Amino acid sequence: MDRIWWKFLLAAALLLSAIVHASADDSAIIDRWYSALLVADRTELSDLLADDVRMKLDDVGVVQDKQEFLESIDEWQGAVAGATIRHRIEKSENGETTVLACYDFPENDTLMRETFTVVGGRITASTQTAIAQDCGDY
Repeated sequence: MDRIWWKFLLAAALLLSAIVHASADDSAIIDRWYSALLVADRTELSDLLADDVRMKLDDVGVVQDKQEFLESIDEWQGAVAGATIRHRIEKSENGETTVLACYDFPENDTLMRETFTVVGGRITASTQTAIAQDCGDY
């Protein structure tokens, strides 16, 4: 009976270790995402996105594929000049990470809830929803 118990504990520990490692990897991807987004680094953003990614912007009713998103980076680069982006992970499980992000633009700020699905080290889906017109609740 002791052998079965130890095998169970070992299997549980290995599974937990894999989950924690995957979550840490997803966190690193999310950190890279916001760093690249802040400086409108098209190459890094492209590397982080899966070819079949779907970027959903709830507030404006837009869904973009990878190419459409990358084409919008020139416009974004002007908007993000002088801004900061603060983010913190609210939860991460089963390849889905929910982030609270404060976009501090020179003229205003916006608080967003963003959900990322990460598979194989790449973002396969992203949904962005505004939750406040300022970052007071950040």
